[in-house]
Amino acid sequence: MDLQTIQAHPAFRQLARERSRLGVAMSIVMAAAYFAYILTIAFWPRLLGHPLWDGTVITWGVLIGVGLIALGFLLTAVYVRRANSRFDRLNQLLMEDLR
Repeated sequence: MDLQTIQAHPAFRQLARERSRLGVAMSIVMAAAYFAYILTIAFWPRLLGHPLWDGTVITWGVLIGVGLIALGFLLTAVYVRRANSRFDRLNQLLMEDLR
């Protein structure tokens, strides 16, 4: 089995296309959220420096920073779920067709 045969297979093309789209989309979401946070810190630090409520030292910036970390975990979980369902099925179909 040569590389050109595998790359020309419709299941491989679909698998590569779907994985690429999902990866790029998730990267854009994470990068946009992170850069929005960094730009807010750079240009409007008072906005994130407000405490959550009176008498606390925890600010909105800390809460949003923790939210960014949680977003990273969420995007990872979405990718793993997609990889374990759709991508694994396409991979199995490809393997069966190429035998």
